[in-house]
Amino acid sequence: MDQPQVANIAIVGAGFAGLVSAKVFKDFGWSVSVFEKDSEVGGVWSSSRRYPGLTTQNVRSTYALSDFPYPKDYPEWPSGEQVQKYMAAYVDHFGLGDAIALNTMVESTIFEEATQSWNVMTSDSQGNHEEKFDFLVVANGIFSDPFVPKFEGEQAFLDAGGTIEHACDFHNVDEVVGKDVLVVGFGKSACDVAAATVGTSKSTTVVARKIIWKIPKKFKNVLNYKMLLLTRMGEALFPYVELKGFEKFLHGKGKAVSAGMLGSVQSVVTSQFKLDDIDLNPHTGLDTIVRSTVSLASDNFFTYVQEGKLVVERDTEITKLEPGLATLGNGKQIPVEAIICGTGFYQGVPFFSQELMDRITDSKNNFRLYRQILPIGVPRLAFNGYNSSFFSQLNAEAGAWWIAAHLSGMLELPSDAEQIAFTDKRLEWMEERTEGKHARGTNIIPFSVHNVDELLSDLDEKISGFKRFQEWLLPIDPRNYASIEGKLIKRRDAQIGAAKR
Repeated sequence: MDQPQVANIAIVGAGFAGLVSAKVFKDFGWSVSVFEKDSEVGGVWSSSRRYPGLTTQNVRSTYALSDFPYPKDYPEWPSGEQVQKYMAAYVDHFGLGDAIALNTMVESTIFEEATQSWNVMTSDSQGNHEEKFDFLVVANGIFSDPFVPKFEGEQAFLDAGGTIEHACDFHNVDEVVGKDVLVVGFGKSACDVAAATVGTSKSTTVVARKIIWKIPKKFKNVLNYKMLLLTRMGEALFPYVELKGFEKFLHGKGKAVSAGMLGSVQSVVTSQFKLDDIDLNPHTGLDTIVRSTVSLASDNFFTYVQEGKLVVERDTEITKLEPGLATLGNGKQIPVEAIICGTGFYQGVPFFSQELMDRITDSKNNFRLYRQILPIGVPRLAFNGYNSSFFSQLNAEAGAWWIAAHLSGMLELPSDAEQIAFTDKRLEWMEERTEGKHARGTNIIPFSVHNVDELLSDLDEKISGFKRFQEWLLPIDPRNYASIEGKLIKRRDAQIGAAKR
């Protein structure tokens, strides 16, 4: 397969995927331009999108880039502000600042067949601009467009002074001083926001269409959850699309072992949070967390519910709004002045034409990306960070290495037909196991390490057997992968040298 000759690369987005892509491509010797619409790097961690009480779900050791650890004085679960500062420090450390254009909106992108290049149209405070690039990487993230549902009667509610906003637009609890607050959703952002308003709001009610399992930071307040769920063993408890090695045993003859382990965790969680007492038991097996995402319990959330400071209306939704009042599907009427929606995001690429979107998505509107990266049959285009993951940084790094190897002629890709068959099989499996909640085909949780392994296998790279064994029992350590990029560059240089001889 002919590789595109590349001198300069455009990257859309300065979150983790965009920044690590810029760093890797720069190390490989290409000119890079990163376009970021916000005033700072950080993506979902930027100040314009942080809500009160936002912290990482992962412990800092697993939520880091392989060659850039967090400061040692950071807490185990860094705050949103600390994560953004870490990302800004990464930019400074690797000299990426000059390559990043902040406050710059990508308006449109057009591929020019004649020159085999991308025309990227942007706008900033100085006006409109157009630049030509040899390759385009979309790293705008899967949390790009906040989704806020429409409610019957919302206009009358708003006209009377009520407010409706997404959690990522809620920045200060002072907004709800003395107000009746209603939080929609039961994911991490919804529960974080609800807990953050307690003591400031007049009342806070969570309206949850579906109750999901919440995982404590420490089981029985002793054992850090990273020892159970952020390991290869923790990932292996859930059946992957293709079972190999020990996993084949765990979901075959050893199924009682994996079921027993999950059952034990479920019992601990139920008891620790007193879920039966407060009627927040999901009444499903813990294995159902594979259908959406593993959600870490927000600090004090269940304690507030037990103490009556926070009310959860489960298995229902808002059916009608009136001034100062919400009617729920269960018939209850709740006083409300402020509604905050932790209702997820829509994965969009607004700078692509509809014709191009039709080429990179399937009939169900899922992104049809080989290895979650490469749109099949579309030249000089890749995505990075389109894989909702436990280890977002490591997955993004592996994605950047994979793209760099592809551009360097170091990858032997299957035919388009084989890529389509592989990708469609994965999308069908994703649809089935998540009951359709897979973020347009971008959810790989809880199979984050499987994704990394597959990308490294394509690159003919791997970590040592000893480190891999350690990861079965201990949390994934991104530092184990820090040497991969250097090995790839060394191989690339040797390849170039051999071609010249």
